[in-house]
Amino acid sequence: MRSQQMTARTQTMRGGLPAQLGFLMQSVLVLGATMLALVAVLAGTARAEETIIKSHGFAEFGELKYPEGFAHFDYVNPEAPKGGELSFSAVGTFDSMNPFTRKGRGGALSSYHLESLLIESYDEPGSYYGLIAESLEYPESQDWVIFNLRPEARFSDGSPVTADDVVFSHNILLDQGLQSYAEAVRKRIPKAEALGPHRVKFYFSPDFPRRAMISQVAGTPVFSKAWFEADPENRRLDEPRLDPGIGSGPYVLDSFDINQRIVYRRNPDYWGADLNVNVGRHNYDSIRIEYFGDAIAAMEGFKAGVYTLRPENSSKSWATAYEFDAVARGDVIKDEIPDGNVPAANGFVMNLLRPVFQDIRVREAVQLAFNFEWTNESLQYGLFRHRSSFWQDSSLEAKGLPEGREKEVLEALGDQIDPTILTTEPVMAHASKPGRPSDRRNLRRAMKLLDEAGWAVGDDGVRRNAAGEVMQIEFLLDSPTLERIVQPFVANLITMGIDAKLNRVDFAQYTSRRREKDFDMVSFAYPKSLEPSTGLYQQFGSEAHQYSVFNPAGLADPAVDALIDNIVEATTEEELHASARALDRVLRAKRFMVPTWYLDVNWIAYWSMYEYPENLPPYAPGTMDLWWVNAEKEAALKASGALR
Repeated sequence: MRSQQMTARTQTMRGGLPAQLGFLMQSVLVLGATMLALVAVLAGTARAEETIIKSHGFAEFGELKYPEGFAHFDYVNPEAPKGGELSFSAVGTFDSMNPFTRKGRGGALSSYHLESLLIESYDEPGSYYGLIAESLEYPESQDWVIFNLRPEARFSDGSPVTADDVVFSHNILLDQGLQSYAEAVRKRIPKAEALGPHRVKFYFSPDFPRRAMISQVAGTPVFSKAWFEADPENRRLDEPRLDPGIGSGPYVLDSFDINQRIVYRRNPDYWGADLNVNVGRHNYDSIRIEYFGDAIAAMEGFKAGVYTLRPENSSKSWATAYEFDAVARGDVIKDEIPDGNVPAANGFVMNLLRPVFQDIRVREAVQLAFNFEWTNESLQYGLFRHRSSFWQDSSLEAKGLPEGREKEVLEALGDQIDPTILTTEPVMAHASKPGRPSDRRNLRRAMKLLDEAGWAVGDDGVRRNAAGEVMQIEFLLDSPTLERIVQPFVANLITMGIDAKLNRVDFAQYTSRRREKDFDMVSFAYPKSLEPSTGLYQQFGSEAHQYSVFNPAGLADPAVDALIDNIVEATTEEELHASARALDRVLRAKRFMVPTWYLDVNWIAYWSMYEYPENLPPYAPGTMDLWWVNAEKEAALKASGALR
C-alpha cells in the first residue's frame, strides 16, 4: 500500500468480537456444534482486524506526491499577490444561478461557491488532498470510507460545515439530481452516515468494484442543509432559481444582470484561505463574466477591453482576429500553454436511438462524408490534428494489433464483439484529399455502403428504404462558429442522397432537445482522463443510455459494459491500461461518432497585467485560481488609455 497513506494504522475489532468468543463457544458446546461456530467467529474476527488506513489524501494508484503537512503545491506561486479582477466572456444566455437545474440554463461559474471534501492535484492524475476534510480513513478493501472534517470549515454565512451537511448533500443529489447520476450512485453508495459533528461515513455496495468510489464521494459538492430546509419548496436542486444558495468556497455571488453579466467577489471571511492546498491560489478579488450574443461580439468585446482574458476555441479567431493594435504594442498577449491532459474525444455524434443509425454501414457512410483535411486547411488554418482515438496520444490509446493483456481482455468477450477486432488494427479516422470539400473517392465508398444497407436512390436523387421512408438526418447545433464547419459536411450528406439539414437553434431550445435526446446528430466532446473510472458508465454504459446527457449517442452494448467493469475493477495501472485500450478499440469499431480535431495546447489571449507561475502544472492552465493581477501593469494599461 502507499507509504504516505499509512502514516497512522489502527487495528479495529467490530462489535467487540473477542469478548463474544467465550460466550459463543460455551453456547456451541451446549449445542454440540463447536467447529462450525468457531470457524464463523474466527472468520469474522479476521475481517474485523483488517488494516485501516488514515491519510491526508487519496491516490487511485501508487503513492501521493505530497506528504502530510506539505507547505503548498509545487505549481503555485506562494507569494502571488491578491487583488484585481479576472474577467472573461460567455456566449449565450442564462436564466438560473442553480447549475443543477433540469430546466433552463445555469449561469457561468454558478457552482464556484461550492467545495468538496477533497481537492484534486493538478500535477498528479487521480490524486486528491484534504479540503473540507482534513483526513480520511478506509480499510484496505475500501468497503467504506470515513472523512474527518475540519472543525474550522464554514459556509459563507458563518455557519459550520458539518457531517449532516455532507450526508444531506449526498442524498439531495440522489433525490433531485440528474437521473443518470442518481441511479448509478444509489446502487453503488447505498448509505451515508454522520458519525459525529465532523465525522461522516460512506458505505459502498458489495456488488460493485471499489475503484473510484472514494474519489466519487470525495468530490461531491457540499451544500448547506439549513439553507435548503429553510424553504424546501423554493430551494429545490432540480428547479431554476436566481439565488445560488450558500457554499463554503472562496467566492460568493456579488451581482448579476440576466444575459448580461455575472460578478463574484472574494469572501473576506473565507475559512480556508490559509490551508496548504489553497496557498498561492484564488488570487483575484473579483471574477466577472460578460455575456455576448455570439462569438463575433465576444471577440470585439475583448479587443475593446470589456473583458481581459480569453481562452480561445476558434481556429479562425486564433489565426486572424488578433491583428489589432493592443497585440502589436504588447498590451495583449497570445499564449499557447501546453496541455498534458488527454484531449477530449471531440466529434459529431450520431443518436443510436434513431432507427436510421442502427446499421453500422450507415454510420460508416456518414463518417466518410466528413473531410477533415479540407476543413482543417481551408477553415481552421491548419492548426488542428485529426483525432482517431478516444484516448488520443496517451498510454490508453489502442494501436496496432491487440496483444498481451489487451488481447486477453478482448478474447474474454467472446461473441460479444466482432471477431475482426482481434485480427485488425483499430479503426482510424479516414484520410481525405484537401483540395475540395468533397473527396469523391470517399463519397463513392459511402454511397456504396448506403446501397448495401438498403437505402436506394430514387428518381429524385433522394434515398429511401424498402418501406419508402426518406433517409433524413438533422444536425442540431447552437453555435454560429461551428455552423461554418458543419455546413460542408451536411452538403456532402446531401450529395450522397440524404435529406440532410443543419438546424441552428437558440441556446435554451438546444439545451432542452439535448436533454430529451431529440436530435439525430450533435457536436459533442467526451471528457477523458488518464485514469478513467465510473464516469464511463454515464458516457457509454447501457444502464442510462436512453436519458443520460453524458451519453448523447445512446450507446448500449454488453461488450462495452463489460470493458467498463474491467476498468473500474482494475487494481493495477497495467490492468487499467489494457482494459482502456480494449475499450478504445471497441468504441472506435462501433462508428457512432465522426472523429474531428484536437489540440495539445491551450490557446489563451490576455491583457498583459495577468501573470502566472513559471512552473504551471501539466493538467490545468490555472487561469481561474493560479494566475494573478500585477497591479502596476494594470495601472499602466489604464494610464495609457488601453484599458478603462
